[in-house]
Amino acid sequence: MSSRPYFALGFGAAVAALVFAYLLQYVGGLEPCPLCIFQRIAMAGVALFCLIGWIHGPGGLAHRIYAALAALAALAGAAVAARHVWLMHLPADQVPACGPGLDYLIRIMPLQQVVATVLRGDASCATVEGSFAGLSLPAWSLIYFCLLAVGALAGAAGLGARSSPAPARAVSS
Repeated sequence: MSSRPYFALGFGAAVAALVFAYLLQYVGGLEPCPLCIFQRIAMAGVALFCLIGWIHGPGGLAHRIYAALAALAALAGAAVAARHVWLMHLPADQVPACGPGLDYLIRIMPLQQVVATVLRGDASCATVEGSFAGLSLPAWSLIYFCLLAVGALAGAAGLGARSSPAPARAVSS
């Protein structure tokens, strides 16, 4: 069995999430906050590792490595989404003040400091801009990242990996 369908499914799921995010932004008019941008980067990481696995179609150890890398990207996205959900549930008096935009931070700070600043969050990240079925978009993102992480961790454990053919047995008469 080829590992390609496993990675194609992961790639398709990640791309679908990114397409949905961009539709919300460019068609729905929802501007992403810095934490949303970081979640998109993590989702792109899942898509990238799944795309590489899909193209390569590896078996055994390589399959597990690609799946583990996709799992790490999904877990990073889940951590950012969890932080986002946490910020959204803070009492108003505990929400950090609004800071400068991500583009400005990238121009004036080293990348490590930008990441630390963004992960602290601000009031723009604590505002519920959209929701579906009673859950905020970051909560849905957290659920989606967790599902992707479970699938990728299953792949890292060997699910979907191409197994080597069984050795031929000698038939005795």
